[in-house]
Amino acid sequence: MRGHCLITGASSGIGEALARYAAEKHLRVTVIARRSDRLAQLREQYHNIHPETADIADKKQVVAAIKRAVSVQGAVDYAVLNAGIYQPVDSSFFDSTVFDEHMKVNYSGVLYCLEALIPSMVERSSGHIALMGSTAGYRGLPRSAAYGPTKAALQNLAECLYFDLHRHNIKIQIINPGFVQTEATAINDFEMPDIVTAETAAAEIFSQMKTARFEIAFPLRFVLKMKLLGLLPILTYLKFVARKTGY
Repeated sequence: MRGHCLITGASSGIGEALARYAAEKHLRVTVIARRSDRLAQLREQYHNIHPETADIADKKQVVAAIKRAVSVQGAVDYAVLNAGIYQPVDSSFFDSTVFDEHMKVNYSGVLYCLEALIPSMVERSSGHIALMGSTAGYRGLPRSAAYGPTKAALQNLAECLYFDLHRHNIKIQIINPGFVQTEATAINDFEMPDIVTAETAAAEIFSQMKTARFEIAFPLRFVLKMKLLGLLPILTYLKFVARKTGY
């Protein structure tokens, strides 16, 4: 891989690990996040990283940040739209504000990036965009009512984008990780099977971005379990997961 790689949500977790990995592979890297101090630290460590501070849920900020990045680093060849939030919820204490926030960051934030990126890629007949989904988007899970639907929406969006964009030579992939050690998952108070480090996740993502796969999913053992569960009839699935998780 060569060229300009744009990564959102790069101030911590998978995004930061992706930025470090890409920089060490000598790509020109743009990192976008709200925490400017974290981005500045990345810039100090890697001369080929260009930081842009922006709130991914603010369309004007996102469009302006990507425009500045292109003026500095050149046209975006690869984009990993990773920015997202995660908060476990108990839907018996329903607060739509939390759901709205997840949708604005995890879904609408991706749309704003796409609007800024796609026209140039179509014009050039070249580009590669990977959306950060999650295995939590496969089917409903306990305490995931705010987060899971946003990732399910991204799965569907990626599939729709494929049909529209592959004829323009724009590669679309969906990234569906299992549990990854990040600030977000650190708040979980339950066992997270087959959890991997952010560094392992970043290496896996870049490795699979080089393939013809549509879905980048890992770790394999966990993904296979989730896909097998997904084959169960819905009522069987709901009862099985409720029993296994104490819900």
